[in-house]
Amino acid sequence: MAKYLFCFLSIVLFVSCDSSIVKSEYKTTPDGSWDKDNILEFQIAALDSTQQYDIFINLRNDEKYAFSNIFLIAELQYPDGASVKDTLEYEMTLPDGNWLGKGSGSIKESKLWYKENITLPLEGVYNLKISHAMRKSGRVEGIIDLEGITDVGYQIEKHN
Repeated sequence: MAKYLFCFLSIVLFVSCDSSIVKSEYKTTPDGSWDKDNILEFQIAALDSTQQYDIFINLRNDEKYAFSNIFLIAELQYPDGASVKDTLEYEMTLPDGNWLGKGSGSIKESKLWYKENITLPLEGVYNLKISHAMRKSGRVEGIIDLEGITDVGYQIEKHN
C-alpha cells in the first residue's frame, strides 16, 4: 500500500511542477473591482543576475469584465532607483466575444507577455508596479472602478 501511495504522490508532484517558473504572485482586488488609483506592487528579490527571464502579467477576470481589451501601466523599478515604465494594451476576447483566457466556469486567467529575454543584473529587490489605464471610448477621464478584474499578478520564467 505504501508503495502505491509513494508512486501516486511522485506522479502528482512531477505533473504539477513547472521547472521554468521562478516566481509567481497574485493580489486580489476588493470585491472584484480594480480602482484606478490602486497600484499593485510586487517585490521581486533573489534572482540569478546571469539568467535570462520572461516576465508575464497575469490577470483573472469574471463575466463582469465589460471590455474586449485592457490597458495597463507597468513599471519595473531596479534596486539602484532606475525604472522602466510601459503602457501596454492586451486583447481579452476574440472578435466574436469569446474570452482568450484559460479556465472553466466564470473565471478566466490571462497570461500576458510583459518582458521577454530580460536579465535583471543588479543584486537586490526589484519592484513591479501595475495599474490599469482603462477609459471608455471617446472619454478623457479614466474608469474609476474597473469591474470584473478579480486578481492581478506576475510570473517570472526562465527564458528558453
